[in-house]
Amino acid sequence: MSGMRPGGTVLVAAVLGMALGGCAGSATGPADEPGPARIVDRWTSCAQAAPQADAVLLTPPAAARDEPESGRIDPAFTPVAVVLCGREIRPRPGGGQEQVATERRADEIGALVDALRLPTQRADGEIACTLDMIVPPWLALLDERGRWLRPYLPTDVCGKPRPEVRAALDGLRLTTVDTRTVGQVESSEAEAAGCSQRWADMVWVETSIGRPRPPAPATVPSAGPLRLCVYQVPTSEQGGGKPAGDFEYGGPLPPERQAGVLRALATTRTADDCATPASRFAVLRPLNGAGGPDRYVELDGCRRFLVVPPAGGAQLGQGDAALAALLGPV
Repeated sequence: MSGMRPGGTVLVAAVLGMALGGCAGSATGPADEPGPARIVDRWTSCAQAAPQADAVLLTPPAAARDEPESGRIDPAFTPVAVVLCGREIRPRPGGGQEQVATERRADEIGALVDALRLPTQRADGEIACTLDMIVPPWLALLDERGRWLRPYLPTDVCGKPRPEVRAALDGLRLTTVDTRTVGQVESSEAEAAGCSQRWADMVWVETSIGRPRPPAPATVPSAGPLRLCVYQVPTSEQGGGKPAGDFEYGGPLPPERQAGVLRALATTRTADDCATPASRFAVLRPLNGAGGPDRYVELDGCRRFLVVPPAGGAQLGQGDAALAALLGPV
């Protein structure tokens, strides 16, 4: 295949809600330098060597396994290629999105090897570091005999990969060796409905951590067009701390049904004392994405509903079978 440049081999993710916030402190640098990396006899594939590389969207990391730790490049090991293992989200044929595991390789790696041999930087006294978290890719260096190791990435005074390492990674000319689908992120049905594939049952979450007050009485609340998304909660999730449901059906809520739903949600009836987890729940959100309260309705179990205004102050009320019927397939 033809060579390609990555769209950024180093992922930058903001943490603590502050991508560029300053953080002053006493920095002594990372712990002791690692020793030489363990050399593995033969490279096979990312699927075998790093099956969970970048698996942060669908599944939790695998349990501890016999995966070589990263270390310094042994002087007796001469790298001739680098392999990067990762994952990305792609459109699915016919609609929706899927997560794909990728294996990419580059053979022109002189600048990268030079950067990986640099020392870790240390600081004396106070320094200012940003709060962005830089997550490098999972990578392996191969020699001409097919052996491989996981190189340690030297860091700067803030504990992030050195700029030389980041520049060398971004400058690689990568060839895709293999791709494999590892899971569905969004079905074509969810995409067509404008709904997320998975959503949390917030009625259960809110009532588990503290009972919200009932909705304020009075007139039927006005609202623009609403989108209905209904989720099925697996038995294994029901009753958990934040039960997640899988998309079942959804789409724009017909106006005549929306009027009935809004009237039902304006009820002042206090929610019943109930501890039966719902197996299905509905989420109602503005169709155009404009600001407005999110509305959650348990379609079975306790049949409660929750209205969450943008400014906070969740309000709980009691629904019934008639409200659930208005939220059937659209």
